[in-house]
Amino acid sequence: MTTSEPQKGAPLKPASDFSTSLPGSELSIPPGLPDTETLARMANEFFTALPLTEGALPLSTDSVPGASATSSRFASPSPHDLPSETRIHSALAALPQNAQPQVPAIPGAIMSPAGLPGSPDLARFSDPAAFAFLEEARPLFGFVGLTTAAPPNLDAIKIPTETDLRALADEFSTTPPPRVGEPQIPQAAPQFPGAPAAPNPSELSLGYSFLNEIRQLVALPSIETPSPIPATPTDSSFSNLSSEPFDAASIRRDFPILEERVNGKPLIWLDNAATTQKPKSVIDRLSYFYSHENSNIHRAAHELAARATDAYEAAREKVRRFLNAPSTKEIIFVRGATEGINLIAQSWGRQNVRKGDEIVITWLEHHANIVPWQMLCSETGARLRVVPVDDSGQVLLDEYHKLLGPRTRLVSFAQVSNALGTVTPAQEMIELAHRYGAKVLLDGAQAVSHMQVDMQVYDCDFYVFSGHKVFAPTGIGVVFGKYDILENTQPWQGGGNMIQDVTFEKTTYQQPPGRFEAGTGNIADAVGLGAAIDYLSRIGMVNVSRHEHDLLVYATEKLLRIPGPRLIGTQVLGKPSDRRFGDWMREGAGCRR
Repeated sequence: MTTSEPQKGAPLKPASDFSTSLPGSELSIPPGLPDTETLARMANEFFTALPLTEGALPLSTDSVPGASATSSRFASPSPHDLPSETRIHSALAALPQNAQPQVPAIPGAIMSPAGLPGSPDLARFSDPAAFAFLEEARPLFGFVGLTTAAPPNLDAIKIPTETDLRALADEFSTTPPPRVGEPQIPQAAPQFPGAPAAPNPSELSLGYSFLNEIRQLVALPSIETPSPIPATPTDSSFSNLSSEPFDAASIRRDFPILEERVNGKPLIWLDNAATTQKPKSVIDRLSYFYSHENSNIHRAAHELAARATDAYEAAREKVRRFLNAPSTKEIIFVRGATEGINLIAQSWGRQNVRKGDEIVITWLEHHANIVPWQMLCSETGARLRVVPVDDSGQVLLDEYHKLLGPRTRLVSFAQVSNALGTVTPAQEMIELAHRYGAKVLLDGAQAVSHMQVDMQVYDCDFYVFSGHKVFAPTGIGVVFGKYDILENTQPWQGGGNMIQDVTFEKTTYQQPPGRFEAGTGNIADAVGLGAAIDYLSRIGMVNVSRHEHDLLVYATEKLLRIPGPRLIGTQVLGKPSDRRFGDWMREGAGCRR
């Protein structure tokens, strides 16, 4: 059976005429591609034009998809079809003296009319027209024309010496790896002196346009790249809204849970004294961490450890700025304000409080600022003193002053009462305590989400707050401590991460804050706390305080018109003070009933 060859330049058969399927699939040959017979013909012409040595393998049907095994044109030769060495020498001896040497042809190839049967005319090999069929193939695949270039001058290429290689290795070893958030800029590989320049990738793509056709034929899965970290106020996509009007409706839409319906009605959340809901930016940041950065920190050299460590320490820096603390070495991550107070009691307290010493708190305190000091006093023999408040919930400063004395070692009180919403005169109380040489712990759990705080203005020795009270996840909190105090305080807990060197005889601790962060901390939620601080910074604490003051004025005015109720807690009418830390704010939620 013979196969008719299409005329040169004749259009290919339409896709509907092809019955041969692609190997490994049930798809027909796509439109625009040659059929198997055309491919086989061009391949035979190509190999016919090349000089072959005896023993070269012929083209078989196994390498041509869809070729008919019964076709003499594509049939694999049997051993007796191959010319033997004796036959070749006999044929060459019969040629005239000026005849061109001939080589055995591929069985089944198109034969030259001249020369021995089965042998091509080598004169065609030196004729460029012999390869004209390649030009016919190029339009089928979208190839560009080939260009000839002079071969490189190998003598001009300098072989790198050992010194060159060591210098190159040093260059790579001193290049820091990129970090999360930094633009990823492809770096060009260094060139050896005299070596040909690397090709431009955009130029390389010109010769591989057929790949585009393949991509259309095969549904390749797309390559997923990590999505960018959710934007923060430091990015240009965010603006600081502190100078713009406070839009409560817009801010409400930032909290997905407020779309919930309870008993068929939209959720209204007033229990912020217990915990706050989370904006979507915080939720997204947590998801990104677990999707792209999750690892332990400070103890590994792989990429994810670097990402996680960077994210964790970036959150520490955000907390430092939020509190206006002098250094990140003064910022300790804990589970919350409760653990923070216990850390101070069990580390600094055990070292510095003795029998007969006094610790001063107020009647406004949360249980977390009462029980740890009771435990310490019971253990050391110290005495716990309590400052009274008046009928409106205000601290009696005169009574407070009377309780201070030479035996006072620590004063610990809330900046804002969780029960009454009373804003204590924190700065004045701190100054009085320092006159007697006492250290001061300020509990800011109910304050940080409502007003700006500044460690360098307050001058307190310790400050604690919980992340979940400031739109961050639960299980994360902060202790601020002055560095000179932390440096001379022994750690509360021991374990990994807080040690510098360990032997069976002695352990050397890390410097602050590491010595107070034993074991694997709450890494992801520390990152979430950083995102919550970003969110609040975007809105602007001035906006938050102004809005809450307006609510206080409105509610107070309306309540005073009702006969009977008695208001307890901070009550100030009028415009908010221009002072950075006004006493005109109260939360109002979470009051005792």
